[in-house]
Amino acid sequence: MSDVRVRFAPSPTGPLHIGGVRTALYNYLFSKKHGGKMLLRIEDTDQTRFVPGAENYILEALQWVGITIDEGPTQGGPHAPYRQSERKPMYRAYAEQLIAEGNAYYAFDTEEELEAMKERLKAAKVASPSYNMVTRMQMNNSLTLPEDEVKRRLDNGEAYVIRLKVPRKEEIRLNDLIRGWVVVHSSTIDDKVLLKSDGMPTYHLANIVDDHLMGITHVIRGEEWLPSAPLHVLLYRFLGWESTMPKFAHLPLLLKPDGNGKLSKRDADAGGFPVFPIDWKVPGTEDTWIGFRDQGYLQEAVVNFLAFLGWNPGTQEELFTMEQLIQEFSIERIGKSGTKFDINKAKWYNQQYLRLKSDAELQQLMESVLQAEGVSYDSTTIGAISLLLKERVTFAQDFWTEGKFFFQAPLSYDSAVASSKWNSDAIQVSKALQDKLQSHTGDLSPETAKHLFHEVLDEQGIKIGKVMQAVRLAITGVGAGPDLMHIISILGKDETVQRLQSALSTLSETVKP
Repeated sequence: MSDVRVRFAPSPTGPLHIGGVRTALYNYLFSKKHGGKMLLRIEDTDQTRFVPGAENYILEALQWVGITIDEGPTQGGPHAPYRQSERKPMYRAYAEQLIAEGNAYYAFDTEEELEAMKERLKAAKVASPSYNMVTRMQMNNSLTLPEDEVKRRLDNGEAYVIRLKVPRKEEIRLNDLIRGWVVVHSSTIDDKVLLKSDGMPTYHLANIVDDHLMGITHVIRGEEWLPSAPLHVLLYRFLGWESTMPKFAHLPLLLKPDGNGKLSKRDADAGGFPVFPIDWKVPGTEDTWIGFRDQGYLQEAVVNFLAFLGWNPGTQEELFTMEQLIQEFSIERIGKSGTKFDINKAKWYNQQYLRLKSDAELQQLMESVLQAEGVSYDSTTIGAISLLLKERVTFAQDFWTEGKFFFQAPLSYDSAVASSKWNSDAIQVSKALQDKLQSHTGDLSPETAKHLFHEVLDEQGIKIGKVMQAVRLAITGVGAGPDLMHIISILGKDETVQRLQSALSTLSETVKP
């Protein structure tokens, strides 16, 4: 497959939804797989919905995910400009061409007239009132008005839109790369507005014109655009571009975690998980909508997670680099059905990619977290701590939440563990261990700490299972965590002794053995 050209064409109307990021990713993987180009086109024709900062957000999000754009507003390219608002003058000529060839018409209807038409249709029990091949003949347009009246209105600068003239009785066919043949009867399609009264094109016209002029060979987009596809097929035909029409692939929906309906921000708010790639500060408010990056997700984990939301490689392999995804990706392996958004799977990916980090990378991540928390630390022990916590963390932030006891002595003790495990045996062993460590000289490796601990247990005649959790509580303040002997080794003799002494004092006062 040669000269593949795809585009990602978001609207700057707010933050980029994670479903949009998946669409961009699939376009990117497909283009790179075939040695093609990926374009970014900002579709900002609806100026009423334009949100300041949205375009920069899109650019930052794509960059974070690792999607490289070949042509776009920032990169430039042979088909610049890549913002539709800057291409406005060229669209009118194509709309006028459609009128001249009898495939579109001027419509002068006011808002009141359009509303009255809908009310008439509702009263007549029409299920979906629309401006179509039937109702057009009852409205004020160039199909119903005398030619001289149309000219007079145009000359007087009367407001109008240009609408597509949909054929009356015709089957429109589209061979979708994912869904196969899609057949729609023209009677179900309304006469969409192509050019608005402000001279700005609608999505339908601008999209088709730009895809053609930019040489787009494949349109990979969300399922929500499937109902518009037959309309776009008509436009390609009417404009004489049917032979160069791109191939279409409509991606499956991202569904709520329970599979019932399309994923929304409301679902994310209810579940406490992100559906945006990076944080979005809502303009004019103090609100921030959370994003994957700022919640601690790694870029490679998000890419892998998104790739599998609708696509699979046909093997049991689940962890892929971007380069491997490019090699393995194919549209044929994208499913038709919607796919559940499982945030736990995203967390699993993040956990796996953290574990794949090198020792030096883990240490660097942990140091960054501690610096952000304002925690002082001894850099000589961070490597050992990060390795010890490696299997217990899902996010880099967990290095602090799971291991804060390495950097500060317990300020409190888990009450549930204390009430059930702190007893006379625990006090006896903790005192003996304190004394044993106090008198120990030389290296305190994990192996040495284990040996000393077992010496205490033997001397006291107490089995390890009866006191292990209590001793851990005394040293860390919690009842679970990584290997206690490694913890003792990293804390060192003096700090461990001090903690045992403090726990013996505090716990013995609050919990009756």
